[in-house]
Amino acid sequence: MARDSQAALIALNRFGFGARGGAAGDLVNAASDPRGFVLAELARPNGALLEVPGLLSTPELGKQVFDYQFEIQQARNAAKAAQQGASETPPQGSDAKPPQRRNLSLSTAAKEIAGKDPAMHPPAGPPKPPAQPLNIIQKTFRAEALARLQRGVVADCGFVERLVVFWSNHFCISANKGALARMWAGSFERDAIRPHVLGRFSDMLKTVEQHPAMLFFLDNQQSLGPESRAGINRNRGLNENLAREIMELHTLGVGGGYTQDDVTALARVITGWTLAGRRGQLGAPGSFVFNANAHQPGPQQVLGKTYAQAGLAQGEAVLSDIARHPSTAKFIATKFARHFVADDPPPALVAKLQDIFTKTDGDLRALATALVQSNEAWQAPQTKMRSPYEFLLASGRLLARNPEDPGRYLNGLNLLGQPLWSPAGPNGFPDTAAAWAAPEGIKLRLDISAQLASQLADRFDPRDLLELIAADAASVETRRTIERAESRQQALALLLMSPEFQRR
Repeated sequence: MARDSQAALIALNRFGFGARGGAAGDLVNAASDPRGFVLAELARPNGALLEVPGLLSTPELGKQVFDYQFEIQQARNAAKAAQQGASETPPQGSDAKPPQRRNLSLSTAAKEIAGKDPAMHPPAGPPKPPAQPLNIIQKTFRAEALARLQRGVVADCGFVERLVVFWSNHFCISANKGALARMWAGSFERDAIRPHVLGRFSDMLKTVEQHPAMLFFLDNQQSLGPESRAGINRNRGLNENLAREIMELHTLGVGGGYTQDDVTALARVITGWTLAGRRGQLGAPGSFVFNANAHQPGPQQVLGKTYAQAGLAQGEAVLSDIARHPSTAKFIATKFARHFVADDPPPALVAKLQDIFTKTDGDLRALATALVQSNEAWQAPQTKMRSPYEFLLASGRLLARNPEDPGRYLNGLNLLGQPLWSPAGPNGFPDTAAAWAAPEGIKLRLDISAQLASQLADRFDPRDLLELIAADAASVETRRTIERAESRQQALALLLMSPEFQRR
């Protein structure tokens, strides 16, 4: 049974988010057929999609942001005008009438701004900190976060959700970029990542690079072909941010055979890839549009091949070829194996995944299946450490806490250095054990574990939970540590910090 338990531990932790406290059969099911337990999720139609009532499409969310920002600006203008009007008091003895003050009728967003203006609301007595209601951007972000967290907590194994997290971090944006990025963080993942997690890499690549959130994050809406009509009229040129990250981070990888000239050529090719603004002159506000006036005319040479297509088709042809480049296959295979198996993945596994990626034309379901069916993925020691997101999801699953509010998770992620959808740069969050095993990070995990234990220890016997997550695979040291704990609360905190729970 120990061997079956070890395989079950790998199935639940390496490929999923761990055992669920309310589902005592997880370890048993995983032990009876470890590979089948993991692969079962790949067979479910549309299993990666996240369709939750109330979550809107990217264009709908974009329009809401534009309208909200417009109202805010109107409110600021109105407050400024009112303040100026109040200061224009006529001299004493003058027959001049004071200026008429308009009866301002402000929307909810406008009142948020007007309420901060002392000229419109003079203080009466000691100032009191005003209650700050959540605005539309904060509400949307929290709703998107809650939907993602709930899916991760209730998933049988969590392999598909792990794939979503991997690809979302690979093609990352940052919610810290601004209001649009924060509003779009969840819809970007729902619209551009989830539909293609078990599809083709080339389709995901095109959808990602044309998504308004990515175009905004990497400033492609500011990029103009130097010889395009807009470039000539505005005396503004290329922005190479998106082109560079497509090659360096999304496809070929560093050392993938491209040059700076290739980056510049790709930047020219994707000029005109932009998003429609509030007025909707080019298309529905918040949607992807191709602006022919901003596109650099003429053929371009990328990676030794000349692309003579016109307009949008030129960029799509380049992306299609890059998606099938041998360097892309190697880069994706290496990164995939590194995430799931080891920081230094077995070369034989990387070669196998690279071959599958190439032969199946970037079929990501086939890639995931090959990973699970490989012996290397099961034989490698569990040296990877759960990221903060994986740790918090695993704790929620084990303690049967399906969140009704995302606050605890969002605060925990901020504290542990992995704020949701907000990496520090376009390379995403780190994916190595060392990145999350620093002493300060371990101490913070212990603090969170102790806090959870203080709240929930009375509901669980840590010894039963150890059987639930590891059974015979639990080490003698872990069993002894939990048995000798001074209290149930301490035992639960130690269980959450055990190698069986932290390692994957």
